[in-house]
Amino acid sequence: MNIKGLDYNTQRDQLVMPEYGREIQKMVEVAVSLPTKDERMRCAKTIIRQMENKNPMLRENAGYEQTLWDHLFLMSHKQLDIDWPYDVSNAEKMTSKPQPMQHPVKDEKAHLRHYGRLLTKVFEQLKQMPEGSERDELVRQTANQMKRDLAAWGHGSIDDEKVADDLARFTDGKIQIDLSKFHFERISGAQVPNEPKRKRKK
Repeated sequence: MNIKGLDYNTQRDQLVMPEYGREIQKMVEVAVSLPTKDERMRCAKTIIRQMENKNPMLRENAGYEQTLWDHLFLMSHKQLDIDWPYDVSNAEKMTSKPQPMQHPVKDEKAHLRHYGRLLTKVFEQLKQMPEGSERDELVRQTANQMKRDLAAWGHGSIDDEKVADDLARFTDGKIQIDLSKFHFERISGAQVPNEPKRKRKK
């Protein structure tokens, strides 16, 4: 909405450094427009003092004066022609956003958080191992850990068939548990999350 005679912030140019306010931004614009370098420098020093008063917390940081001049450089849109007392060539790095971090797990099974990255690697290892006592022992340990993980995450379904099915699926069918012969370790009560207690209605 544009009403004649009223000046809304939404109708103004966006501030480069909002923490200093619009008045100081206007002072910077005046400094840029001054005809001589001496005048621009005197004005710049005055602006720096005002900026320091506006943001006194900066004084607690080492090298805060460098920061102030960097801010002035940015607020002038790099148009203020003076002999800068500090190197402001890296000022733009202050406002640059960090690159988004990549997720550490890129494989298609990353959504299996209840089993975790370690078991995902074990599944791959089991697919490559030859039959024998060493693989049998790793299968036993893996299956029991899978059952503990399911219990800890409260998936509800922690029956033996669920573990056997998952183990076969994530090893591309290479590992098949015979549930009539395979015995799982007993899961202690501490490993199974308690159901939330319901409050009694008064």
